[in-house]
Formats: sequence, C-alpha cells, structure tokens
Amino acid sequence: MDLQNRTAIITGGGKRVGRGITLALAEAGANVVMTYRQSGEEAKNTLAEVEALGVSAMIIQCDVTDLASVRAMVAAAAARFETIDVLVNNASVFVPDHLPVKDYAGWHNAIDTLVHGSFYCSNEVAPLMLAQKRGVIIGIADLSALEPWPGFAGHAVGKGAILTLTRQLALELAPHVRANALIPGPALRPRSYDDAKYERVAHSTLLERWGTATEMGQAVRFLCEAEYVTGEFLTVDGGQRFGHRRHEHG
Repeated sequence: MDLQNRTAIITGGGKRVGRGITLALAEAGANVVMTYRQSGEEAKNTLAEVEALGVSAMIIQCDVTDLASVRAMVAAAAARFETIDVLVNNASVFVPDHLPVKDYAGWHNAIDTLVHGSFYCSNEVAPLMLAQKRGVIIGIADLSALEPWPGFAGHAVGKGAILTLTRQLALELAPHVRANALIPGPALRPRSYDDAKYERVAHSTLLERWGTATEMGQAVRFLCEAEYVTGEFLTVDGGQRFGHRRHEHG
C-alpha cells in the first residue's frame, strides 16, 4: 500500500516504540491517529512532531480494553479522515506475574490489553476496510511470543495470541485486508534495567546492540507497503534468538 494520504491508527502511538511507528508512517505520507490511555503529554509532543512533517494527525484518549471506548475512537477517526487504511495494534503492558500468581490483576491486565484490545480494535476497523476494499492490520508482538519469559506469563501468552489473531485476520478478511505482525527484539531500554543488564542484553544479540524505535517503525512501514505479504511475522531482533548459538552447539 502506498501510504501517501492514507490514514493509520496506532494504538499507544505517542511514546517509545509506538512513537517510532507513528513517525515512520507519517514520514511516508500517512495521516495518523494516535491513541493513548494515560500518556497524554507524550502524545501531544509526538503530535507536534508529526504535524511538522506536513501530514494531518490527531490524538484520542482510548482504553483499548473497553469496547465502548474503542468504538468511539474508531468513529472519531473515521469522521475526521473518512477512511481508515492501517491499524497498528501497539498498545501493551509489561507487568511481571510470577507463577503461581496470588493476585490475578496482572494476568487480566495483560490479557485484556493485548488480546481483547487487539481484537476490539481489529474487529471495529474491519468493516470500514472491507467496505473500501483496502486495509492493513499489524500486530506488535515480541520474542516472548516464541519462547517463555520467566515472570511474565500474561505478557507472553498475550503476545502469542497476537500472532494467532494475525493469521486469523489474514484468513478471514482476505483478499482486501492484509494482516501481519512485527516481532521486535530489544528496542528501548526498560526503566528497570541497570547498566549491567542493559549491556548483557546488547551482547546477547548477533549485532551486539539494541535496536531503536525508528528501526521498528521502518519494519512496520515495510509491512504496510509489501502488497503480497499477509499472515506473516517479521522478526526484527538483531539476531537475539540465535545469539546463544555463537559459541556452542547442542
């Protein structure tokens, strides 16, 4: 899809990786709609950056775990731009929940955001995309979808569900709507990582560095523009999955 003058919704699009995705699509000429739940200031700052690129943009407060909120967001975006051509399900949470859990709040937060939120957003934009016979839906997973992460059960299960949802959407919305997923590796330093852990993660990749939000945005742009790719997952992790194989086999 040529992104010039198209409209893209990026959930959680105002900060961190979401900001990188928003700017990449705006640089390609897309008008962008950024949602946020609590990070209003970050969204306003990104809005200013986007508008400086010469495209139109808007920010909408939206709780993707609330269907009514999602419906209102999609309606507002469609009223402003008339079409919705791209949806990037980027909204996420990263809350530890070591098994067995005593408090189910973290589990429900992860599943509600990653699974229900991605499904609500996708399902609400699908009729618009089908009617215009054009659309792209992109899920943002991570490596926890491919391998378990200790202490993050809800996050890992939710990210895995995003991959399954991606292929379901690709199957059922074809041929006019494509669906793909990005699997990022380490891209932005979590606040909880000290210097030692930050360096350790960098050296766990084959490229021996962290990725950037800009690089993740470029990958999302590729998935938008690659007209013959659907139902696929693109891993952008600097080779972290195979880093442990550099020195030994077995």
